[in-house]
Amino acid sequence: MLAEMMIAAATSGGMAIVQAAGTDAWAGLRTRVAELFRRSAPERELTVLERLDKTQTALRQAAPEELERLRIRQEAAWQTLFESLLEGLGESERQEVVGRLTELAEVVRQQTSGEVSAGQGGFAVGGNANIRAEGGSAAAGVINGDVHLENPTMPGADRG
Repeated sequence: MLAEMMIAAATSGGMAIVQAAGTDAWAGLRTRVAELFRRSAPERELTVLERLDKTQTALRQAAPEELERLRIRQEAAWQTLFESLLEGLGESERQEVVGRLTELAEVVRQQTSGEVSAGQGGFAVGGNANIRAEGGSAAAGVINGDVHLENPTMPGADRG
């Protein structure tokens, strides 16, 4: 029996597939899902890719009144596939796949929600960014929204 964390990861994976279908996030998701299956069962990769394509096609072609019911069925079907994958893995592989499913779901959520984020010291843009540095090290940019700037710490005598 799968632990709650693994069931949650499988559920998130199923939801991510349905959420990404027909969006810019699809190609990346498709590749990552195929990789999950290829690592544990290389012979299943082609079958999984075909199933992903069928899922996307069905969701894109569904009549509006059928779409929600189809989304629920597809999420459940993919959750079951992910649970089956997890059940067939050793403990360390299982933990790795749980992490990858969780990460995949988060990436899809960010890509389809328009939300952007960057790690520490990173730079994230949720639209266009046009920044130029002319004649020196200063750069100018146009920003629509809040900006919070902090003064950098001054280097110590040992850093120049």
